[in-house]
Amino acid sequence: MIFCDTSAIAKLYLAEKESPVMRLKLEAEDQVFISELGRAELMGVFHRQLREKKWTRDQFMTAIRQFTNDDLGGFWSWLSLDGTIVESAAKIYTTLPDSVFLRSADCLHLVTAMHHGFPEIYTYDAHQTAAASALGLKPRTA
Repeated sequence: MIFCDTSAIAKLYLAEKESPVMRLKLEAEDQVFISELGRAELMGVFHRQLREKKWTRDQFMTAIRQFTNDDLGGFWSWLSLDGTIVESAAKIYTTLPDSVFLRSADCLHLVTAMHHGFPEIYTYDAHQTAAASALGLKPRTA
């Protein structure tokens, strides 16, 4: 059972250097948890591939179908972004050291992990890695 951000789950669908090892990690887990925010972010990742001409429209639609099939098959375990998590994320900034760069979407992933008791987060995002450590979460890659 692991918690991932969007940069980690995207490795299942993208051909990047970290993809094979992360794909093995994801497929070996009994449950992969992610914030609901990941749904929209992953579609943004897919669209970026299309926009930057790294994917054709057919490849884009294939990725969406694969994600939909994985989702309907129960591969992903979604954690809700409820008001408590959003409020906690907003409050994090009041105590966050001023040297830490933390984007709001990354904050929502981190707070979701913390709220649900995950001690670590799988991420390939450099800023999120640094911020996770500042909030007491262990950043991991596969």
